[in-house]
Amino acid sequence: MELDGLEAKAKASGASQLVVKDLRDEFVEDYVFPCLRAGAIYERKYLLGTSMARPVIAKAMVDVAKEVGADAVAHGCTGKGNDQVRFELTFFALNPKLRVIAPWREWDITGREDAIEYAKRHSVPVPVTKKSIYSRDRNIWHLSHEGDVLEDPTNEPKKDMFMMSVDPEDAPNQPEYVEIDFVSGLPVAVNGKRLSPASLLDHLNEIGGKHGIGRVDMVENRLVGMKSRGVYETPGGTILFTAVRELESLTLDRETIQVKDSLALQYAELVYAGRWFDPLRVAMDGFMEKITATISGRVRLKLYKGSVTVAGLKSPNSLYRQDISSFENGDVYNQADAAGFIHLYGLPTRVRAMLEHGI
Repeated sequence: MELDGLEAKAKASGASQLVVKDLRDEFVEDYVFPCLRAGAIYERKYLLGTSMARPVIAKAMVDVAKEVGADAVAHGCTGKGNDQVRFELTFFALNPKLRVIAPWREWDITGREDAIEYAKRHSVPVPVTKKSIYSRDRNIWHLSHEGDVLEDPTNEPKKDMFMMSVDPEDAPNQPEYVEIDFVSGLPVAVNGKRLSPASLLDHLNEIGGKHGIGRVDMVENRLVGMKSRGVYETPGGTILFTAVRELESLTLDRETIQVKDSLALQYAELVYAGRWFDPLRVAMDGFMEKITATISGRVRLKLYKGSVTVAGLKSPNSLYRQDISSFENGDVYNQADAAGFIHLYGLPTRVRAMLEHGI
């Protein structure tokens, strides 16, 4: 257990009190699911696991500060990363009177080896060594890996680095099918069993991890201006993003999908930049909630050696009509009508060609 010995460690490190809060349900329901509904993905790959987690942690810190009467909060983020911004923007938004203490920026700590030495001098146990110095962040949504051999983008990640998922090469040789039920763009059940948000995600993490689902290796643009390489494991989240995207194709029209996709990029940028409590993100969330009201139904997916593919869709709000889409003639769609549509739709093309040919 990650919490084992934590109180003793806190007291030995100089803390007068340890406060532990279980934020898993709040995190999934109030942070993960809105991002899932919005389709928020940063730079084509990153499912925002750390970006979503920082505001829920920072909010809890502000709440505890109020409970105990503290006038300052502290974080252990480096001065080169995104997390310092995410924590402090949340502090600013929820209690601008709080003073922020950031040891990495204020003390004589310039790198992870310095931090390890500091902990060693003060008898603070840490789960890394100079030989294994990955920087990891884990929550119920994902696990991220940075540092060590990953700092050179020519290096392939080591097989033993991964913790949430098996190597796709070692995954079962038989595919597994999973069915997910959605109501208004949010998942509610797996294989017919209704689950709480956190339990549903836990279950999909277990299934997806077994099949090597959700590994991402990317070089991303940090908010502070530099590029960094990260490897992410998001098995359950990858399954959910694939499922809801497929259901959207069945229940949303073309223009709605285009607008939603364009806003999803901006939504992801706001979350990545730590602006969770910005009025703009809150307003966009209202739009996403409204626009996804019809995204209800069931998605059947096939999981096999790192891949997730759709194996079936159904929805009471489906805009797909087999009687219209069939190649056979029907009462609603007369194929002869297409000629007039093409003439009108292609008129700008014809006019431009006429000009070029002097007609």
